[in-house]
Amino acid sequence: MTRKIDTDHTRFRDIVRGKIKQDLKKYVSAGEMIGRQGKRLVSIPLPQIELPRFRFGKNQGGGVGQGDGQPGQPIPGQEPGDGEAGEGEGQHGLEVDITLEELARIIGEELELPNIEPRGKRAIRTRAGQFTGISRTGPQSLRHFKRTFKQALKRQIASGTYDPDDPIVIPMKEDHRYRYLSTREEPQASAVVVYMMDVSGSMGREQKEIVRIEAVWIDTWLRSQYETLEVVYIVPDAAAHVVDQHTFFHLRESGGTKISSAYELCLRVIEDKYPSSEWNIYPFHFSDGDNWSSRDTERCVELLRASILPQVNLVAYGPVKSAYGSGQFKRDLDVAFRGEDKVVTTDIQDRDGILPSIKAFLGKGR
Repeated sequence: MTRKIDTDHTRFRDIVRGKIKQDLKKYVSAGEMIGRQGKRLVSIPLPQIELPRFRFGKNQGGGVGQGDGQPGQPIPGQEPGDGEAGEGEGQHGLEVDITLEELARIIGEELELPNIEPRGKRAIRTRAGQFTGISRTGPQSLRHFKRTFKQALKRQIASGTYDPDDPIVIPMKEDHRYRYLSTREEPQASAVVVYMMDVSGSMGREQKEIVRIEAVWIDTWLRSQYETLEVVYIVPDAAAHVVDQHTFFHLRESGGTKISSAYELCLRVIEDKYPSSEWNIYPFHFSDGDNWSSRDTERCVELLRASILPQVNLVAYGPVKSAYGSGQFKRDLDVAFRGEDKVVTTDIQDRDGILPSIKAFLGKGR
């Protein structure tokens, strides 16, 4: 039987879900919402939704419905105000916790993202969800009475000690049987995301914040598609290096950007730790749109075509609009890989461009 409170909760969740869909762009582009993430939950501020509730106060006598009064007479204890009526909306705020899995579903529905078909699977040993096996050893709390009794009965019959006229069966230690969780080989789809970002002076704080927000929602969607997701952060320089998440989004260096150094390190990381036979691989590259030189761009194209593309699901490149970037590297990639589905490039003009770029990157279900 469905309780009325359950129906009310379901209706409220539907309202919340609809409100999130209505303002999805605002929530996705807001960096402060990411700061309120928990382990599996994220708090979303939803304006103008307020649950009805009783409010208790002191009854000091008088008021509406008590005693004589004339139409328009002020309620005792309240004086007419001097202010004028306003036309703005009142602000009623409510923070709602929503799971990252549910948020990923909403993003997937709104962007019409197809479920990803994993290209690599690996078999791991996993424990079954229920006790499906019988063992000769185990704790007394898991002793299987029926199996133990049958084993003791078989032993007594075989040894000739069982008396049908006095059918007493006494299990011995070797008769005890116990339930246990059996293990089985189960394929598990795993993915790794390799983020590369220009950290030169031309990538300002706002550009890095846009990349940070986009990376969070890319991770959120991919985690809904894979059992295991690992993330690697690479910053290009004369010699690229792997860094932690905090350094990746806060490091700032002077000088230009040699993109090929990041691609070379990305290739080494893939070959050393994430074989394509076992991992789905997603390199994402963000920059202001320029490379060190045209010769280095040629090296990047060579690395992508000959070594990286055959091993990955896709290569995504998003230049973030900057006052200093020309966008030439994107144009070079578009020319070099025209007609190649595994290379996706899209401009990110500002925070409103985050959702369209995610759709462009992941919209093919690779």
